[in-house]
Amino acid sequence: MEFKHISVLKNEAIDGLNINPNGIYVDCTTGGGGHSLEIAKKLENGRLICIDKDTDALSSAKIRLKDYIDKITFVNDNFANIDNILNALHIDYVDGILADLGVSSYQIDTAERGFSFMHNYRLDMRMNKAQPLSAYEVVNTYSEDELARIMFQYGEEKNSRQIARKIVKLREKKPIETTFELRDIVKSSYPPKFQNKTTLPNKVFQAIRIEVNNELNDLELSIEKMLSKLKKNGRICIITFHPLEDRIVKSQFKLHSTDCICPPKIPKCICGHKADIKLITKHPIAPSDDEISNNSRSASAKLRIAEKL
Repeated sequence: MEFKHISVLKNEAIDGLNINPNGIYVDCTTGGGGHSLEIAKKLENGRLICIDKDTDALSSAKIRLKDYIDKITFVNDNFANIDNILNALHIDYVDGILADLGVSSYQIDTAERGFSFMHNYRLDMRMNKAQPLSAYEVVNTYSEDELARIMFQYGEEKNSRQIARKIVKLREKKPIETTFELRDIVKSSYPPKFQNKTTLPNKVFQAIRIEVNNELNDLELSIEKMLSKLKKNGRICIITFHPLEDRIVKSQFKLHSTDCICPPKIPKCICGHKADIKLITKHPIAPSDDEISNNSRSASAKLRIAEKL
């Protein structure tokens, strides 16, 4: 299946990077290469580092970016390792960093990747197909409490306790192996009047995907590393699709754009904290109505931009 993905907030993100034609840029989540292509077009003697932990994504991006291959270095890794990646490439600082945290349409729509309850296939959901933990292990080995916590915390699933209890009960008879099996468990945990709602399993599948790929922990660890690798006046652009992701980005940007972080009751600063970025977007940029009408999956996207001091 061809790797298809519509880049969200593409123009806004590229404008936000304020690209220097001779600068060094990192696309932390290359995907199909939509954002990377627009960055590469603007480079003259510059360089682009394309990172993705999905080998299918990188293979597709290499084809899409073939006309600019002399300016690009492709890296199959997790962007949480951005410091080590850049160190290995002997790059101390970069002019801009972009991270689009959305799951690609290819990953969702490819049945054998096991992301979607719209296709019946073995539970998987791994962005990095080489990692051992998949949705199958989460569903079949996590305790009832762990499953309920994940679904409530990452999916804001109000019915998480009932769903977790049913999963544990049913897997005692046989493993829960497929996306349809999990979908049906979620639906059957609700009263009959809700069970025909097609989007009912969304939150559970989202929560398990986040757990499998360690998405929120990776993000929190990564922002600190990204900022440490930005040159003065370098830009960072992060596109989120989940309220918890946006909360992390907002919190980290606020922390790094604030001088004193002492408790309000302390009359004199004793922390010595100094801001190392300024906010370019005090409020996140959302997709236009036109973009949402052309790509409904963009509706929850938010773009935040900051600049290194």
